[in-house]
Amino acid sequence: MSAQKMREVVRQIQGLPALQAQAMLAFTPRKSARFVAKTLKSAIANAENNNNLRAENLVVQEAVACTGLTMKRFTPKARGSAGPILKRTCHVRITLSSK
Repeated sequence: MSAQKMREVVRQIQGLPALQAQAMLAFTPRKSARFVAKTLKSAIANAENNNNLRAENLVVQEAVACTGLTMKRFTPKARGSAGPILKRTCHVRITLSSK
């Protein structure tokens, strides 16, 4: 998924408490919201297991969607020519902090 589509969802959760951000993503009707929710769930689990923090005290400090690599493909066009297809990817980074 392109970074531009991800950024629309990622901007909505910055500065929110982690559990509230998780609830907001559950009701956002976009495909990118599912990917961001999966990343947020992983970040919460890492904070609980690795740093002994509680999910109730976590806040989304930073949420960024950066561009990844672009796969270049071609589709056949008229008169034997080819048209380019750019399959864009992105990297989602979510930073949590305790209150």
